[in-house]
Order: sequence, then structure tokens, then C-alpha cells
Amino acid sequence: MSREKEKEAFGRLLDIMDDLRAKCPWDMKQTMESLRHLTIEETYELNDAILEENLDEIKKELGDILLHIVFYAKIGSEKKSFGMTEVIDGICEKLISRHPHIYGDVVVADEEEVKANWEKLKLKEGKKSVLEGVPSSLPPLVKALRIQDKVRGVGFDWDHKGQVWEKVKEEMQELHEEVERESDKVEDEFGDVLFSLVNYARFLGLNPDDALERTNRKFIRRFQYMEKAAAEDKRQLSEMTLEEMDVYWEESKGQ
Repeated sequence: MSREKEKEAFGRLLDIMDDLRAKCPWDMKQTMESLRHLTIEETYELNDAILEENLDEIKKELGDILLHIVFYAKIGSEKKSFGMTEVIDGICEKLISRHPHIYGDVVVADEEEVKANWEKLKLKEGKKSVLEGVPSSLPPLVKALRIQDKVRGVGFDWDHKGQVWEKVKEEMQELHEEVERESDKVEDEFGDVLFSLVNYARFLGLNPDDALERTNRKFIRRFQYMEKAAAEDKRQLSEMTLEEMDVYWEESKGQ
């Protein structure tokens, strides 16, 4: 699609948003607060589509999220605070200032230097901590990864994955010791294990949230196979021994 066609399509969306806000009872009633939870839901739907590698669904979900962005900008303009122009100009200026290796004379060797420069630039812009950009409401697993990415940008990181694996083993041993003592530190130590595993996943080039979600979906498929197979044999899982259920579980792995 040509750039002119893209501009035309975006302008059409802006016009439709104007119509909806002026004429549709539901759209007229919405506020930033009422849209917030819907935006979160749409983001998770996009996440599902990406995990399923469903390009058609990704396209649709991107459209839904774009609608929300336009909706927020429309409400912002009604409040005489900001509009779509300010939203777009703001991100354009930020991208230009954060990429001096493209729009300036800075030379970088690789993506790691780009990330490091990004964090340094944010501090120059007035941020007091590299961790200010980590939303407090992020899911804990995602937040752990973002925290580690952020501090890596200023050099606070391990040198290689072997060191991280040793840290994982150290944290697991500490957890085991606290469990044996039945101490009140078990939860803290369990959290340390999870944090170190997230770190290890990062060094392996994996997204721990994606990995866990794939395992969740795999478990659901296998367990539902067990339920279906048992029902076909006129049996109920709740009335079977673990050994009997394990037969169906092993069958599920081949499906």
C-alpha cells in the first residue's frame, strides 16, 4: 500500500471516530477510565493472536488497538489537553531524540549499544532512575523481565549464562533450606528463584512469559484430551487413581 493510501485510511478512521463520538450513545458515554479495561483486554487478545501466529487475527486486533488510541486522543482533544497530532508528534520527536545513531552523529556497534544509549538518554531527559519506565501494574513475570532489561542497559548484568545458572542453583538451595526450616522466608526465597529463572531465560534469548504461556496451553490441551478420552471410556477422572490417569496423560503427548 502506498503512503498516500495509508494516510487516507488513517484520516478515514479519524472521521469515523468524530461521527461515533457525536452520534453513537455508547461512544458518546465513554471516558478514558471506562476504556482502560477494554484496552487491556484488546492487548491480551493481540497477545493471543501473536502466540498462535495467526496473522489474520493479528491484523484485526491491531485495528482494535488503533481504534482505542484514536479514541483516547479524541477524548484528549475534547478536554483541550491533546489530540492525535500531539500524540503522533510526541512519539516522532522521542524516536528521533532516542536514535542519535540514525538522526545524529553517534556511532553504535550493535543493538546492545542502542539499548544502553536509550537508557542514558532517558536519564538526561530528567528521569531519576532507569526503572521509572517500568509500569507498576505490569504482571510480575513481565515486570521482572523489564527490570532486568532496564538495568542491563546501564551495565548491571552478568557476563555469561553460566554465572546466571549458578545463581539459579544458589537460590534454589536457599529455598530448599528455608522450606526445611519451615521459616517465614519461604515466600521471599521462592520469589528469588523465579526472578533468577527469568534472568536465565533472558540469557537464553527466551521470553519467560511466552514460555510459561505455551506450557499453560500445552497442559490445557493434554488435560482436556484426558477428560475426553476418559469420557469415551465411560470413566471419570475424579474416580481414577493417579496411575490410571497417567496412562491417558502419556497418550495425550502423542496427540
